[in-house]
Amino acid sequence: MVAQRYVEARAVLISAIASGQGKTSITAALARKLVKQGKRVRVFKCGPDFIDPMILERASGATVRSLDLWMVGAELCRSQLAAAAAEADVLLLEGVMGLYDGTPSSADLSREFGVPVMAVIDAAAMAQTAGALVMGLRDYGPVQLAGVIANRVASEGHARMVAASLRDIPLFATLPKQARSLPERHLGLMLPDDVNDIETLLDELAEQLVFDQQAWEAMPPARFAVPDAASAPDLLLAGRTIAVARDQAFMFIYPHNLDTLRELGATLKFFSPLANQPIPAEADAVYLPGGYPELHARTLAEANAWQASMRAAHAAGLPIVAECGGMMALAETLTDHAGITWPMAALLPGAVTMRARLSGLGLQGLPTTQGQLRGHTFHYSQLETALAPAAHTVKHPSAQQGEAWYRHGSLSASYFHAYFPSNPAAAAALFTRNAA
Repeated sequence: MVAQRYVEARAVLISAIASGQGKTSITAALARKLVKQGKRVRVFKCGPDFIDPMILERASGATVRSLDLWMVGAELCRSQLAAAAAEADVLLLEGVMGLYDGTPSSADLSREFGVPVMAVIDAAAMAQTAGALVMGLRDYGPVQLAGVIANRVASEGHARMVAASLRDIPLFATLPKQARSLPERHLGLMLPDDVNDIETLLDELAEQLVFDQQAWEAMPPARFAVPDAASAPDLLLAGRTIAVARDQAFMFIYPHNLDTLRELGATLKFFSPLANQPIPAEADAVYLPGGYPELHARTLAEANAWQASMRAAHAAGLPIVAECGGMMALAETLTDHAGITWPMAALLPGAVTMRARLSGLGLQGLPTTQGQLRGHTFHYSQLETALAPAAHTVKHPSAQQGEAWYRHGSLSASYFHAYFPSNPAAAAALFTRNAA
């Protein structure tokens, strides 16, 4: 019998009472500060998200992957954490929403893997009440609480009042009110490449973070079991080339999705619709992930070579997988936030209109002949189409009907973002000509 192997690294799950408390700014500041100290840092994002991981990747200098007990699964989460602990000094896990929000929640993940919580509080409008808030976060679950990071602290005196209120809970760090913060737009934070001085901004956050180095070094490391080596997946896509759209309009893609396609044997070729690049001639299938087509609607409307190549691929029967923003760009028209309607590639009958309010949010699963393919949805637009859905996703955990899944010739399109490692066989089937 082979003895169980373990690896260790200092690790915390950075969470809060709700969204909007500054978790991403704090995680980015801490990651950048530790990197500047020469530490090897790996950051994870809990729950489905594309934008925060891009910011955190710039802060840490390493790819940021997803953790979620339902979408990703406990086994792959455990494998990722162990692999990161084997090569890094510090693991930072940014939570999703509030600590106990969602099924599963960030608290569930903390308990599953023995990673203590570092609670972020927005202290701008409180002082001694911070202690009551933090003790409630700790005891409600309960969770193992490593300490607190107070955001938007006004002064040293304010920080002392917050620290005193915490009683036996250490105040690890404070971040003052920021003259500049990470900029946002309708889907969340802006993409890092759209912020001209993102590196300077991240450096400023790191410098402003007042950090108790002694308390950090005294925190015991977390211990992760090294799982047995997983068996190699069947090469269901061997010999196939998949063209993947990748530019500022099509950026929402899980790194693990690309890894899975490669592990299944596919060769990936990237191209830019915004640069009016046609689909690579050697492509056997096309993948249009989500992103911000509404911000680049004029450019996409004028990208004649790209549009023509998409229509030719569709006519030739190449499998095309279009998720959310990818689907929006393949509709007949797209009406942006300003009310301007732009012609799109017109592979999918129907019109997309941007809305002021959120139209879809949450974990969902797509039923397939290979089993459920898990993922999520998050969008501010609506598709109006006469085309009947081929299927619907199922919301988690309510089991209610979710997003429509459309099939139109060789095109598969939906607002649903699939997480391919949750069912590699189902993912492979999407990119074959006999996909059901």
